[in-house]
Amino acid sequence: MTTTPAAAPVVGIVMGSDSDWPVMEAAAKALDEFSIPYEVDVVSAHRMPREMITYGEDADARGLKVIIAGAGGAAHLPGMLASVTPLPVIGVPVPLKYLDGMDSLLSIVQMPAGVPVATVSVAGARNAGLLAARILATHDSDLLSRMREFQQELNDQATEKGKRLRAKAQGADAFGFGK
Repeated sequence: MTTTPAAAPVVGIVMGSDSDWPVMEAAAKALDEFSIPYEVDVVSAHRMPREMITYGEDADARGLKVIIAGAGGAAHLPGMLASVTPLPVIGVPVPLKYLDGMDSLLSIVQMPAGVPVATVSVAGARNAGLLAARILATHDSDLLSRMREFQQELNDQATEKGKRLRAKAQGADAFGFGK
């Protein structure tokens, strides 16, 4: 019996703690929708800085193309990874008990010139996964086609919602594009 080896990961999903996984799992699910192989790990900027630096420095040599890094509180992980890797880093601010993730958002988005981190919304891991897919699609025509199909599905869903809302409001003063 032979088995097909799993495809090598092209996206790294890392976080400061396993407690971030309930937020970060949405990135993995988005990548699954597009059959994009990824790896998941805890790489804490504060508790394991040497391993975090090694992860970032070696990521491209291991075949990764994009890193998605989620962090809460001081949220140094995305920026520190961006400082040691040539790969695009997408930062996900993870909300904690206090400040609702605003501290994380500001920490991740306010990077110095020359050390870019693409930052999504607080707890926006799904969009991080979708952004990673779009980045990869720039060099993969099949993935680009699937992304266009995904966008059309979003359009179709929104169009249908508008149609249902207009029908529901029929009889009231007309509004929206369907006047």
